[in-house]
Amino acid sequence: MGDSELIAIYKESHDTDSFGIIYERYGHLVMGTCMKYLKDEFEAKDLTSKIFEELGDKIIKHSIDYFKGWIYRLTKNECLMYLRKQQTKFLNQVQIDLLTEESEQIENIEPKLVLLENTLSELKTDQEQCLRLFYLENKSYHEVSAILKLDLNKVKSAIQNGKRNLKLILIQNDEFKQ
Repeated sequence: MGDSELIAIYKESHDTDSFGIIYERYGHLVMGTCMKYLKDEFEAKDLTSKIFEELGDKIIKHSIDYFKGWIYRLTKNECLMYLRKQQTKFLNQVQIDLLTEESEQIENIEPKLVLLENTLSELKTDQEQCLRLFYLENKSYHEVSAILKLDLNKVKSAIQNGKRNLKLILIQNDEFKQ
């Protein structure tokens, strides 16, 4: 009996025997196609089962001229949809992991920022002001010079000396490890 006859019988009477013959003929094709795309035997078996669970309804709904080509296309589309879903799940998990990692980094850096803030106040006033404006507020040398009404070379010197003194204070307090 040909595929067209089996499909016609199934559409008319929902005959499980004809569906069983379809499974025997095309189960390996569906499984092989799933393996080709999913590259995992367990996932391929699961998807093959899902395809055959839904196949009866799809056979009834669609007009099928060449069953082998139709079931191959159906299987290929199911595999691609499955892979898209997996990719979306993976990307969502990566985003969650990145956000978790980022929040952990922020939690780890906060005590260091507090320490740095406290240590900055131990510097000379011009060094503290220059470092705050240059590093914390992202001002340029020229902007720092204009804001503090200091000579450009004085600003550069205050930043350089401030960095060195800040490091020395942190080392003295045993807070800074190289």
